[in-house]
Amino acid sequence: MTGSTPQDRYKAVWIIFFILGLGTLLPWNFFMTATMYFTSRLSDSHSPSSIDHMNSTIFSGKEEPNNVSHIGHGNVGLARKVDVSPSHLHSIFNNMMTLCAMLPLLIFTCLNSFIHQRIPQQVRILCSLVAIFLVFLVTAVLVKVSMEPLPFFIITMIKIVFINSFGAILQSSLFGLAGLLPASYTAPIMSGQGLAGTFAALAMICAIASGSKLEDSAVGYFITACGVILVAIGSYVMLPRLDFFRYYSMKDKTSYQNHNSHSEMETKVDLIRKDDCNGVEPKQTANGTSHAASHNSSVLSIFKKLWVMAVSVCLVFTITIGVFPAVTADVKSTIAGKTLWDKYFIPVSCFLMFNVFDWAGRSLTAACMWPGKDSKLLPCMVIARVVFIPLFLLCNVQSRRNLPVFFAHDAWYIVFMILFAFSNGYLASLCMCFGPKKVLSHEAETAGAIMAFFLSLGLALGAIISFPLRYLI
Repeated sequence: MTGSTPQDRYKAVWIIFFILGLGTLLPWNFFMTATMYFTSRLSDSHSPSSIDHMNSTIFSGKEEPNNVSHIGHGNVGLARKVDVSPSHLHSIFNNMMTLCAMLPLLIFTCLNSFIHQRIPQQVRILCSLVAIFLVFLVTAVLVKVSMEPLPFFIITMIKIVFINSFGAILQSSLFGLAGLLPASYTAPIMSGQGLAGTFAALAMICAIASGSKLEDSAVGYFITACGVILVAIGSYVMLPRLDFFRYYSMKDKTSYQNHNSHSEMETKVDLIRKDDCNGVEPKQTANGTSHAASHNSSVLSIFKKLWVMAVSVCLVFTITIGVFPAVTADVKSTIAGKTLWDKYFIPVSCFLMFNVFDWAGRSLTAACMWPGKDSKLLPCMVIARVVFIPLFLLCNVQSRRNLPVFFAHDAWYIVFMILFAFSNGYLASLCMCFGPKKVLSHEAETAGAIMAFFLSLGLALGAIISFPLRYLI
């Protein structure tokens, strides 16, 4: 080992961060894809014939027309309610699910911004992954267990609280960890999260095509989620063994250099290199020691350095979740008639297309990061996305009371969805990559946690404004 920066051999660290990004959202996306299963168990009728009737109409559209219940950026496959007589629990399921998902997400993401310096990152990430794995394992087992609607409803809501609480800590810790590495290593997390939504959308379409039973589909989703979490755990355990990760994850590289028998001069050079990679020149105190060694910066002082990126990522997801899927999934095809396209219009044009192009936008940042982190063009591009709100409101959203339909043809909706999804993935990923690079290297983990909080805040705000936007139509 020389004084040069170690290389990411075989892109191993990049691939592991991609797997961890996939593992943060794929389980919850599959949970959401199985929403029809949960509501079917809360209906008044639980006879096999009733369930079989629901199986024939599973995933014909979306489950929650006016609510959003997703953590990481609106990548979810949802199902449309069937025309059955719901119980009271059935009727309030979507609202309660939104509440039980968003509140823990926001609270624990905020909490992680303050506790990450007190609880080791390994403990936070591994414990979160194990906890989520156990919740999904229990969920898979309970599919075959008979239960009254009220206990099932309570247990399901408790599981949603647990999944989003630990998911918030996991996502925030993961972005904080990526903040210690070069900017390009936040991109694989965002790309992995984008792919999670694509998988869920494909699973929804496969369920439509196969006519699978609700119980069988649900068990498949939950077992798949457990498998993905186990892979994520194994990948994370491998991470500290890689020289590239150890080099960047050590806030003071002295220990790394001593381990490899470097001289004191090489250590100082490497300290400078790390801060240069983070985009900020390290400050020196009066006695010549680095600013990182002198004290830990406050959350507020770090926020002042990256507030533009934080507010930008918040606005990206506020706009996205404000209309997706609350508005976009209620658009009706004007050319399908009674053809097969009518059955697949929303699953393909809304959910699959959004997730594919969102993933493409997120993945592009691995090769292109324009505009730069100090450019004023980036926040302007984020603000410009507000135009998608009126564009989607004027599509053929049904039912409607107030606004006219201006963009009736399916082609308008599809074009808007492509641009909407791609810009969401690309701009959100840029903001998440650049945020931790606006601060000193020893502040990067806290910066990543702050960015994750504002991402979650954007999801929550988007869920709130989705109600008046849908009502406006």
